[in-house]
Amino acid sequence: MMVVPTDLKWAPSPALPAGAQIAVIQGPLSEAAPFIVRVKFPANTKVPAHSHSAIEHVTVLSGVMNMGTGDKLDASKTRPFASGGVTIMQPGTRHFAWFAEETVIQIHGVGPWTVTYVDPADDPRKK
Repeated sequence: MMVVPTDLKWAPSPALPAGAQIAVIQGPLSEAAPFIVRVKFPANTKVPAHSHSAIEHVTVLSGVMNMGTGDKLDASKTRPFASGGVTIMQPGTRHFAWFAEETVIQIHGVGPWTVTYVDPADDPRKK
């Protein structure tokens, strides 16, 4: 497989905050197989505390991702990751993020990969 940015098909994801879009490069995320996705967050997006069922490898492609760990989004407890920055979250690690500017990240791992919000009221799928 060979992919250039113009090949990507962006779409909203019910598991992400409003305005965020996802492009699946390899997948699906629901199977026990490798996956690669890109996620585009508009400026001023906040992703409340959540965890994943499988390891999450994130590379920032553009913009800045501010990420921290814990049970509640606390901007004072985040670290900025600019283009080229990498984070790796083990399954079940509770973490959160916010984006002051439009940011694109690439996530890869092995599924099945799910998103579970610490506070169910934060889950956009339930709104």
